[in-house]
Amino acid sequence: MIHYMTTNGIGNAWVANELHQLGKAGIPFRLHTMRSPGVTFHASQWADQLDRQTHVLYPVSKFKVAASVLAAPFLFGKRFFSAAANAVFGKRESLRVRLAGIAHLMVACHWARQLRHQEVSLIHSQWIHSGGTIAMYGGWLLDKPFSFTGHAADLFRERAALEDKVKRAARIVCISEFHREFYLKMGVPNEKLQVVYCGIDTSLFHPTPQRKTPVPHILSSGRLVEKKGFEYLIDACHLLDQQGREFCCTIGGSGPLEASLRERIQKLNLEHKITLTGEALKQEQVPTFMHSGDVYCLPCVWAKDNDVDGLPQMLMEAMACGLPAVSTRLVGIPDLLIQGETGLLVEPNNAKQLADALITLMDDSPLAEKIAKQGRAHVLSKFDLGTCLDPLIKMYGPYLERSEQQQTASSTPTIKTTVKS
Repeated sequence: MIHYMTTNGIGNAWVANELHQLGKAGIPFRLHTMRSPGVTFHASQWADQLDRQTHVLYPVSKFKVAASVLAAPFLFGKRFFSAAANAVFGKRESLRVRLAGIAHLMVACHWARQLRHQEVSLIHSQWIHSGGTIAMYGGWLLDKPFSFTGHAADLFRERAALEDKVKRAARIVCISEFHREFYLKMGVPNEKLQVVYCGIDTSLFHPTPQRKTPVPHILSSGRLVEKKGFEYLIDACHLLDQQGREFCCTIGGSGPLEASLRERIQKLNLEHKITLTGEALKQEQVPTFMHSGDVYCLPCVWAKDNDVDGLPQMLMEAMACGLPAVSTRLVGIPDLLIQGETGLLVEPNNAKQLADALITLMDDSPLAEKIAKQGRAHVLSKFDLGTCLDPLIKMYGPYLERSEQQQTASSTPTIKTTVKS
C-alpha cells in the first residue's frame, strides 16, 4: 500500500490525475491530506469517489494529538526520540520552520499511530513542505521508507527542512531535468533520483479542425497569481495594440490578483481587446476553451515571494489541443517547449519579447502550424499519463513486493483503495 500525503488532496488537479492513473494500473494506495480541498478541478464521478475516500488530518483534536505524543515513546521507541531530536536540533531554514516542524512531528505521531495496523509499503509526499514534514516523520516513526515529489513553491518559497528530507528519502521524484540537476547540486546520488513528468490524459484533448478567424485569438489560463505572469501578457497586448495589431485575448481563471489585473487592463484601455473570465476552468471545460483560440501564451515568472511554476499542466493541455504555445525559460518549461520546435520561449518578465513571439506566430502561419503539430506530438510522446507515469509505477514495484512478502509472512489483513475509472 502506497500512502500519499498531500496538503489539499485532489484540490490539485495533478494529484487527482496521477492517482486516477495509478488506480487504473492496479497500484494500491490511500490518499491523505492535511486539509480538505476548498476547490476541485474535476467534475467526474471517479474524482468524487477519490475525494470521499481521502483521509483528512485537520481539524484534529489537540487532546488526541497530545495523547498520541505521550504514547509515542512506548509505540515507536527510539525512533520517536531520534525524530524529536531532529525536529529540535536539525538544520532548519528559520525559527518559524523549526516550530512548524515540531508541530508537524506531533501530528505525525497521531497519524502514525493510526497507520500502525495498516499495510504501509511506502509513504510518498506530493510536495515536500508541510505535508512532506508529516510524511517524513510518519515514515521515521513507523520505520517505513519515505519518498517525495518536489514541485516549485515547496522547494523555494516554502522550503522546510529540505536537506534532512533529501537525506531521509529513499527515492526522490523529479518532475523535470531542472529538478534533477537541482538535487544533484545538493549532493543527492543520481541513483536516488527518478524523473517522472507530470503528464495529462491526452485522450481528452484533440485539435479542432483548422478554422480561419478574422481576428487572432490569444488564450491564457491559470490561477490569477503573480507566478503566472499575466501582467506581462497584458503589457504585451498593449504593445500589440500600439502597433495597430488586430487581436483579442482571453485569460481564463480566478484568483487574488483579479482586481489588479482588471485595473491594469482598464488603465491601458484594453477592455475591448482582453477578456478576464474571473472563473476557474474545470478540467472537463479545458478542451472547449482551447478550441476557441489560435495561440496559447503562459508567461510564467519567478514571483517576488519565491513562488514559481514547475511544469504547468495548462501548457500541455493547450499543446495537446493543437495550439502553438509561447512561454518562458523557467524551471521545467524548456523540457516541454523546445525553442522553435515545440514552442517559443522568451525570457521571464519581458513583455517586449512576449509580444514579438506572438507576432511571429500571427505572421508566420507555416511556423505556427509546424510548432502546433510538433508540440502536440511531443506531449503525446513524453507527457501522456498512460506512459509518463511508467517510471513511477516501476519505482513503486519493489516496495509493494517487499510489503507483500512481509504481509504473507505475518498474515496481516490489508486495506486497499480502489478508484473506479
